[in-house]
Amino acid sequence: MANLLLMITLITVLVYLLPSFAKSSESTKVITLPKSLNLTLLTDPSTISTASHDYGNVTTVTPGGVLCPSSSAEISRLLRYAANGETIFQVAARGQGHSLNGQASVSGGVVINMTCLADITVSEDKEYADVAGGTLWVDVLRETAEKGVSPVSWTDYLHISVGGTLSNAGIGGQVFRNGPQISNVLELDVITGKGETLACSPQLNLGLFYGVLGGLGQFGIISRARIVLNHAPKRAKWFKMLYSDFTAFTKDQESLISMDNDTGIDYVEGQLLMSNGIVDTSFFPPSDQSKVADLVKNHSIIYVLEVAKYYDDPTVPTTGQVIDKLTKTLSYLPGFISMHDVLYFDFLNRVQVEEDKLRSLALWEVPHPWLNLYVPKTQILDFHNGVVKDILLKQNSTSGVALFYPTNRNKWDNRMSAMIPDEDVFYVVGLLQAASSQNVQEVESVNEAIIRFCKDSGIKIKQYLMHFTRKEDWVEHFGSKWGAFSKRKDLFDPKKLLSPGQVIF
Repeated sequence: MANLLLMITLITVLVYLLPSFAKSSESTKVITLPKSLNLTLLTDPSTISTASHDYGNVTTVTPGGVLCPSSSAEISRLLRYAANGETIFQVAARGQGHSLNGQASVSGGVVINMTCLADITVSEDKEYADVAGGTLWVDVLRETAEKGVSPVSWTDYLHISVGGTLSNAGIGGQVFRNGPQISNVLELDVITGKGETLACSPQLNLGLFYGVLGGLGQFGIISRARIVLNHAPKRAKWFKMLYSDFTAFTKDQESLISMDNDTGIDYVEGQLLMSNGIVDTSFFPPSDQSKVADLVKNHSIIYVLEVAKYYDDPTVPTTGQVIDKLTKTLSYLPGFISMHDVLYFDFLNRVQVEEDKLRSLALWEVPHPWLNLYVPKTQILDFHNGVVKDILLKQNSTSGVALFYPTNRNKWDNRMSAMIPDEDVFYVVGLLQAASSQNVQEVESVNEAIIRFCKDSGIKIKQYLMHFTRKEDWVEHFGSKWGAFSKRKDLFDPKKLLSPGQVIF
């Protein structure tokens, strides 16, 4: 995924090197807090500008001030004042601002820069880590791996905050085995919309605990999370295999995610290479790269199966047996398999290298009108034919990574707020487009066409990192959970102060 991100963004931006497109909110006034609160809001133009944009880079939402808290008590004081003071204002917690449509923004209110609170404490028995909500996952990995342990579930990109991913789900190639990041939390400290700081877990304040995990920031701000740890392997054998047949591709993916821990692999994802897009061949040896490009040209779509097996000692028989089974039993195109042997840390942090290159060229902050979907396994062929072949492949060009991989529902906890399809196996589909000021609306129109096709065809998708603007869409999204979701909002944030950028209430 990483090298492709660089190529895509370079092509897109060099063709359309114009100011980025952004939907703007109205200008706002600066918020002034009473001295008795002992809180300092930053209102300088640079800070306000940063807080007005996010990674999606398609919106501009201007806050009235930014709080860089020195403790969670400062967040509590701010929220108590916002809820009970003479002037009521809304509040948005922001980590790295990796949202796509202003979800971590607030017009005229206060943005809390959660990265000002970053801390990691590993327990003596190394079974968990207490992590401040603003801590970046890459720092969690670095700190825990030095002690021989690490969390077990990861997003593809690690330079995002713990509180941010836990407010959504936190998904990646390990979800089939260990569940999303929200399934690997033992307890939380949460500051509610009333300014109360509550510890919660499956045994204490469980309604808040399950509500906050995947709750889109609606019930409280995560100030601390207790994250499950396990042994940190030293290295990863990282494979990519090519398929020309969609059925063979999905069959092998589904077979891999059904294997048990001892005989299976540790990471499964997939990508689509399409003839109307950028074809990244860099993972393969130079002698094979032209052959890969020709495959895509001849077949229009090539499916990339991406897997990894973690290990410490390459001489352990189990590691060799898994790799042998992988290379001999899967139905990839003969000869089109490539393997890299890398450090565990480098594998998990693989996207960072490409980000550094893009930032050095000032090409990171372009519009990202992404569309992330969960698709039921029983409807994945209909989705592939109707969306991939009949919509995406018929565009003049595509400029994004298309992720495509299955996961297991039994690794999720339905008591949490996060929504997934009601099938034992479902697919994660990420259409991660990089756009420009000239074509961002065109890409958004394609996304809308995909959603419309799924609805008209009865494909029961669920969106991830979604941005609905109508209450009826949120009610439909949460389905049977909407009643409990709405009641929790009334209970923990009755003034509707938190995360207004989600546009739910």
